[in-house]
Amino acid sequence: MTITPTRVLMYSHDSQGLGHVRRNLALAHHIAQAIPNVSGLLLSGLTPTNLFTLPAGFDWVAVPGIAKGEGGYQARNLNEDTPHLIQLRSAIIASTLLSYQPDIVVIDRHIFGVWEELKEPLIALKQEHPHTHIVLGLREVLDSPEVARAEWDRLGDITLIHDLVDSIWVYGDRNIHDPIATGEIPVELADKIKYTGYLSTGRQIIDRKADIAPSPFILTTVGGGEDGFDLARIAVDMKVPAGHRHVIVAGPQLDDYRFQVLSRAANMRRDVEVIKSWPGLASQIARAAAVISMGGYNTTAEILATDTPAMIVPREVPRREQLIRARSLAAVGMVEYTRMQDLSSQVLGRWAARAVGKKINRAPIARHGLATVAQFALDCVRDARIEVLS
Repeated sequence: MTITPTRVLMYSHDSQGLGHVRRNLALAHHIAQAIPNVSGLLLSGLTPTNLFTLPAGFDWVAVPGIAKGEGGYQARNLNEDTPHLIQLRSAIIASTLLSYQPDIVVIDRHIFGVWEELKEPLIALKQEHPHTHIVLGLREVLDSPEVARAEWDRLGDITLIHDLVDSIWVYGDRNIHDPIATGEIPVELADKIKYTGYLSTGRQIIDRKADIAPSPFILTTVGGGEDGFDLARIAVDMKVPAGHRHVIVAGPQLDDYRFQVLSRAANMRRDVEVIKSWPGLASQIARAAAVISMGGYNTTAEILATDTPAMIVPREVPRREQLIRARSLAAVGMVEYTRMQDLSSQVLGRWAARAVGKKINRAPIARHGLATVAQFALDCVRDARIEVLS
């Protein structure tokens, strides 16, 4: 007898950087370990690369990519205007949802996707397959409260979202930052919320085999690299503590010209190396003597899994999310932060000299969110089966 697998679909819109798809990928690996006989799709606006290792039973569905331009969202590569691009993406999404018939749908950050490309497909899915458990996954910080509220208001009737979504998983520690208390999540959705803790411990599961790190070393990482050049350019000139090397990971999405600028600056130094990507980055953060990074969710979560001292330099435009996160974690001694307007190579050099040799105890915060999410997913499957049988 053929046993139908449990089907999980994970959506991320992926307009800038790698954060959304990397978060869903980490979740997919842990869900695959928790649910026997699982089948999964990662539906993404990024073309799969060898940077990403899929869990057993999972595959990709890539929709045409989008990017943030001066006038808003636009095609990343396709020679089409935005309305036609969104129409095409929505049609692919609808076809995938209705033919795949997932038991669980996990939507990263934007419940209706880009330009509401998910809205009609989700409504149709819920009508045809009412037992599908729809999850909205949210990082712990969305933005400044007034910006977050305006985004919810633009989605229209909150009742529709309440009725459509079965659970909201908030990937953070409520004691560090509570998005209900700040008003970033409408109070009307409070009964749907489950706090998972940070998606920190266990992230190495998504790493490809890590290269051996030059030890001891300082690590600077700027995420995908689309907006991290300014930080990397300052970091390349900082004084490296004696006996250490400085490895700067500029990001796979940094353009070649700017990468060459960084490389030329590093070539003038014996103790500095610039690379675009480094397999096993979560493991490298754990091995580093100190780490300098922007304040994106994924890199911060990877830092929180370690005892490595960290200096966060948050991006503040177009969102204040990273600044809010850095301040919240700095207030409880988990990281230090410096705003870009106050940053210099001298500031970084002085901090690195103080940081090496130290260890930060981050055990007091909730950081086992990946295991918690896997358990939540398993509970969804069990509950759905009980409901069907009854």
